[in-house]
Amino acid sequence: MKDYEITPKVIAEHNLSDEEYERITNILNREPTIVELGIFSVMWSEHASYKNSVLLLKTLPKEGSSLLAKAGEENAGLIDIGHGLAISFKIESHNHPSALEPYHGAATGVGGILRDIFTMGARPIAALNSLRFGNPGNPKVQHLLKEVVRGIADYGNCFGVPTVGGEVYFDDSYEGNPLVNAMAVGIVKHNKIARSAASGVGNAVLIVGAKTGRDGIHGATFASVVLSEKSEEKRTAVQVGDPFLEKLLLEATLEAIDEELVVAIQDMGAAGITCSTSEMAGKGNVGIEIDVALVPQRETDMTPYEIMLSESQERMLVIVKPENLEQIKSIFTKWELDAVQIGKVTDDKMLRVFYGEEKVAEIPAETLILGGSAPVYKRESKYPEYLDALHNYDIENLPEPDTYQEVLLKLIASSNISSRHQIYQQYDHMVQIGTVVEPGSDAAVVRIPDTDLAIGLSTDCNGRYCYLDPYLGALLAVAESARNVACSGAKPIAITNCLNFGNPYKPEVYYCFKESIRGMSDACKALGTPVTGGNVSFYNENPEGAIYPTPVIGMLGLMTDYRKATTQYFKHENDIIVLLGSLKASFGGSEYLKIQHNIIAGKPPIVDLEEELHLQDLILELIDKGLVNSAHDISEGGLLIAVLESCFNPEQLFGAKLSFDLELNPAKIYFGEAAGRILISAAKDKYNSIKEAAMKHGIEYHKIGIVSANSSFIVNNHINEDMAILHSAWKQGII
Repeated sequence: MKDYEITPKVIAEHNLSDEEYERITNILNREPTIVELGIFSVMWSEHASYKNSVLLLKTLPKEGSSLLAKAGEENAGLIDIGHGLAISFKIESHNHPSALEPYHGAATGVGGILRDIFTMGARPIAALNSLRFGNPGNPKVQHLLKEVVRGIADYGNCFGVPTVGGEVYFDDSYEGNPLVNAMAVGIVKHNKIARSAASGVGNAVLIVGAKTGRDGIHGATFASVVLSEKSEEKRTAVQVGDPFLEKLLLEATLEAIDEELVVAIQDMGAAGITCSTSEMAGKGNVGIEIDVALVPQRETDMTPYEIMLSESQERMLVIVKPENLEQIKSIFTKWELDAVQIGKVTDDKMLRVFYGEEKVAEIPAETLILGGSAPVYKRESKYPEYLDALHNYDIENLPEPDTYQEVLLKLIASSNISSRHQIYQQYDHMVQIGTVVEPGSDAAVVRIPDTDLAIGLSTDCNGRYCYLDPYLGALLAVAESARNVACSGAKPIAITNCLNFGNPYKPEVYYCFKESIRGMSDACKALGTPVTGGNVSFYNENPEGAIYPTPVIGMLGLMTDYRKATTQYFKHENDIIVLLGSLKASFGGSEYLKIQHNIIAGKPPIVDLEEELHLQDLILELIDKGLVNSAHDISEGGLLIAVLESCFNPEQLFGAKLSFDLELNPAKIYFGEAAGRILISAAKDKYNSIKEAAMKHGIEYHKIGIVSANSSFIVNNHINEDMAILHSAWKQGII
């Protein structure tokens, strides 16, 4: 290993700049070994170090009375929900692996985020996802979609966690760069929370779980480059998962934590042993010394470099007191898993790696970690000139459609609005028997075992809005995710995020990233939903261009009585249909503009955050008092699409008869989009109480129609369509 020549070509292959290599030699006061170069390469990659994003991430609001861990401090966020219980939740990307190997890329994305949760001592109770693909008419996109969904389904179903919600969107910008963001949620008692900072000089360092192979080597650096034809050569950077083995690892890990045998524990995700050893040592202000020759291996003749950088799945690094060593080994042996001591905690703050008698790496741990002396950059930011042309495009004088009925049919059948049933039917969403609201409504609702509590969960982002205005787009994503959760009856309390962008070295991309962070920050402050952590995924582009800026928000809400959980579906004939919010809407960035005119232009809807908060307080009050039978956020496609979606109750198809005042161009009211609007249905005798509550909160309201049991969808004198035809168009699905 000592004789391996470090040439400029080798340095470039490790995705390190000349300045970064010089920094490494200054830290070590010598040339690095090839193992050390590999360690710095993965730990200083964007994926592990957030070197191009951390300065902006620090501006996000991360304080709150319910937070039990600061963002980035642990493997996942921790939120106190009372009763001595906490929710652990997080969302992460597996975009590049899924582009090359969609099945394994998506499956291991699920596996990795689940490990982040149970490493905290939390038992996973729910999984969600947020997916983006190119044109669904493209056979390659169809293949990617099917394999990604199959990977998510197989891993989650075999592991035994309900996949309860998510979102799927299609746009040409994602054609060569699909986004696969996986979210997981778990429950843990306060006194059983496990931490990741190593401590206790002389304590044993164990690797537990699966054996180590060559899969996933350079996965972190692979996730930090632009996809190209050469990316095909990096298929070895895509890991292969085993959900059945992960289930065993879950049970063994939780048993060891419950028996109080674990001093510290961390998942081996990106960068494998390298990341877990350096981060645990750095966080604990201690050193770790290991011998990688002791690591259980499933392949022969693995080098120290390969062992340190392998991202083989279903592995953990555990710190254990010497007196508990045999007991913890016996637990993992019982679950048919390896548990091997490979090192110890030291007092010199160094990450020291041996291969038998040979020392192959010796690096100050603090220089490798986020918040340590890993490089941090502020990139050039430039306002994208294309925005002026898009904002000034005249969308106000577009002709009214010849027939609103035709437009409605086109919209309800469009790829971004039509039914996702063919996707989520592949997920087991009832395992563990805690799911109160299944996929298909605004937000999933999952009951907390042995309590009356439940949590509302949603993932949201409109990438088109973010493309047209990254500040407003991110603000809208937070607002919509909170509104979706509130429509279920849960009060929004915190978010996790997955920030998907192009190459940060491009000033226009960095501008969009910076503005998205600003929008997210403003929205979270106003709505009282601090950021618990998440993930940044840069370099989502290929030679054809970058994806839309896509800051996905994973929202967590809390309700005190799961019995009050509410769905978007109409329940009773002759219920009144009421719009909470304005009838006014706009075409900027709307689905109508894209489907009807093939135009992407304008400005996204403006958000009044104070009014948004009042609206959410209003709907929570109406649900708590039992005044509404359904609640549905109005988003893509506008008002009429929201009414139709509410008619499509899985148990009974309803109709609707709408009649309300119109302006000169009805299309804008029917199909325009706006922030801060919720559609509700209620018994007629509840209307006065609803009006009083709306006035108290300062929210506009409009009674726009009634729910009917007949087979028609009637809107003023413009639309009279058979519900069976509309339902069939919507159900055509996307697979």
